[in-house]
Amino acid sequence: MREGANFAALSVIPSFTNPNNLSIVTGRPPAVHGVAGNYFLDPATGEEVMMNDARFLRADTIMKGFADAGARVAVVTAKDKLRALLGKGLDFSTGRAIAFSAEKADQATHAANGLDGALAFVGQPLPAIYSAALSEFAFAAGVKLLASFRPDIMYLSTTDYVQHKAAPGSTAADAFYAMVDRYVGALDGAGAVVVLTADHGMNDKHLADGSPDVLYLQDVVDKLVAPGAARVILPITDPYVAHHGALGSFATLYLPPGADRAAIVAALAAQPGVEAAMEREEACARFELPPDRVGDIVVLSGRHKVLGTTAARHDLSGLAEPLRSHGGLWEQRVPMIVNRRLAGPTLEPLRNFDAFDVALNRIAR
Repeated sequence: MREGANFAALSVIPSFTNPNNLSIVTGRPPAVHGVAGNYFLDPATGEEVMMNDARFLRADTIMKGFADAGARVAVVTAKDKLRALLGKGLDFSTGRAIAFSAEKADQATHAANGLDGALAFVGQPLPAIYSAALSEFAFAAGVKLLASFRPDIMYLSTTDYVQHKAAPGSTAADAFYAMVDRYVGALDGAGAVVVLTADHGMNDKHLADGSPDVLYLQDVVDKLVAPGAARVILPITDPYVAHHGALGSFATLYLPPGADRAAIVAALAAQPGVEAAMEREEACARFELPPDRVGDIVVLSGRHKVLGTTAARHDLSGLAEPLRSHGGLWEQRVPMIVNRRLAGPTLEPLRNFDAFDVALNRIAR
């Protein structure tokens, strides 16, 4: 930060994990790569599904482009849900590509991931999925890969477990960022051009008594149309909901035929805690989203409010601390830190998915 560059960037909306990680590794917004959330309503089947299969990705990754050109590439993710998406199209038989997750490092094989014995390679035990150690494993793997595999380009993706549970300045948060600083220092010391950014920000989303501050949209919409006729989809939903209970600040609604979308948008916009409500066309144009993977209406809540379906559908038993979450406009501003001076002025705001462009094309030589 002292000798390089340090400025703010903007994430894509919704400010969730999958859309932003895929934007960073493709350099494109969701309208191009197709991943508009962690979870969506598949129009082909009418079923609600996780968007963590590589078949949902509509654009090649920057890593695939480099690998196809003969470069050595590496991808390490904390959670395995991202590994298949970020590693799509890599040919591990060439010996020039490696992609594995901390979560399933014990299952890594050369055929599926580009290396055998990932645990022994990294030299750390398999971390728990709900732990800061999951992110540390990804960093440690990156340092080892840089020293031995010598990738031309590498992407390390951590988990937001700590940020969901610990506010900035807390003991847990400080310990986490001290760990990050050590590994970033090792990457810098090894001579790598390092760009740090985030897939999204995070905010407190709770009341004074520590309980989540939730607007249950399904209950609201059931009163505006026939009960059960509309479907509320929460794209924050993923297999790991213990730290957020599937409560975030972005939701999309599918309405029955003939529903008065404008009237429903107006009614939702008037709800306390709603930051914005808009029809699909406006949302897709404003946030660069794929229209076939977004409902009829998009709703974003305010800085300290989250959106749910109905109280009965959310298991909040895993929330041991007051809720911190993301998804809306208040979590769009993220840091971008570079360990090199940039050539020319920084035209803000850059997007977080400009990270590889910054590393490859904007460093002062």
